Amino acid sequence: AISAWSQPCLWSVTAGVVRERPRKRPVAAQSIAAMSELAMDARITALEQRLKTATADYDESLDTIWMLVCAMLVFFMHAGFSLLEAGCVRFKNTQNILAKNLIVVTLGFLCWYVIGYPLALGTIEDPTNMAGFTNFVMDGFWDSKSLFRVWFFQGCFCATGGTIVSGAMAERTKLRGFATYTVLMTSIIYPVVIWWGWSGGGWLAY
Repeated sequence: AISAWSQPCLWSVTAGVVRERPRKRPVAAQSIAAMSELAMDARITALEQRLKTATADYDESLDTIWMLVCAMLVFFMHAGFSLLEAGCVRFKNTQNILAKNLIVVTLGFLCWYVIGYPLALGTIEDPTNMAGFTNFVMDGFWDSKSLFRVWFFQGCFCATGGTIVSGAMAERTKLRGFATYTVLMTSIIYPVVIWWGWSGGGWLAY
């Protein structure tokens, strides 16, 4: 005999042995369970996507902060060089050497903006061994916003390269000659060398 507590299950007696027959779930219950599983899978997928997006944004923020901190440290080398060079020249040439450092920062970054960066790191479909040739005046930067931080970081090094040489030219050149040198340094000399070694497509990278 089957006791009352086992009534919800279906039982069968075969050869004197009591066996349980699996009870079929109603169609409505199966549909609800399937929908619940699909909803759960959708929620898990959405959470995973949000986690990936948050992780990418976090990494991007850390990269930007780190590059900006490093760039500002390099940028403030101009202040240090100005004090050093002002103390190494005669009093009458102090104003001249400070003006040279100011020219490097302003004119140097302007040249880097127009033609320096494109020659140094402007990616092209068929790169050459000598120089790049894209992203003039920040063209295409909004397509990849990480280019802004790279532009500023590399521009600080470019301008600092001109400032280092200004110390060797102190009291030896006129302001006009130093301005000409700054244009050549930040527009052609430094960018081309950067393409050769740091871009990955220059002849020094092979």
